[in-house]
Amino acid sequence: MTELLRAWRQGDRAAEADLLPLVYAELRARAARALGRERLDHTLQPTALVHEAYLRLVGQEQADWQDRTHFFAIAAKLMRQILTDHARRHGSAKRGGGRRPAPLAAAGEVAAPEAPDFEALDEALARLGRFDSEAVRIVELRYFGGLTVEETAQALGCSPSTVVRQWRAARAWLWGELGAAAGPEA
Repeated sequence: MTELLRAWRQGDRAAEADLLPLVYAELRARAARALGRERLDHTLQPTALVHEAYLRLVGQEQADWQDRTHFFAIAAKLMRQILTDHARRHGSAKRGGGRRPAPLAAAGEVAAPEAPDFEALDEALARLGRFDSEAVRIVELRYFGGLTVEETAQALGCSPSTVVRQWRAARAWLWGELGAAAGPEA
């Protein structure tokens, strides 16, 4: 795959055609994982997310794919952008963010996790990026791209223990930010 990426970078269109079957299944699995955390009535399907991400990948003028991990890292970033754009178009920022009111009797029960508000997540990631851009990249690779700790470490050129530590810190920070943004009812 790395050789095909290099050939594609050098303008070989046949390499691009040979690459698609190699990456499609993995891109679709990663898209399905990303959408699995979305609301149940989400209109974007994994296939559409993959196609949109792939179109953006091949549309890049200065694609400098270094290897397989780098390719999937860029794909993860693009999937984040697509999901955020889709959420904005869908109007997720409207009052209540699409949440359904819960009966008061259910207040003591453990709530099922809600689908993420990708617009709020994107805004929180932008705030996090102001002081820790590495943490944002880790979130993009792990959450949106579905990369393993080892793949993330390889993509960023750091140790797996650094990824684990920063992943935990970023998730905790995001949890605090997104919980605070949702108000006391969250």
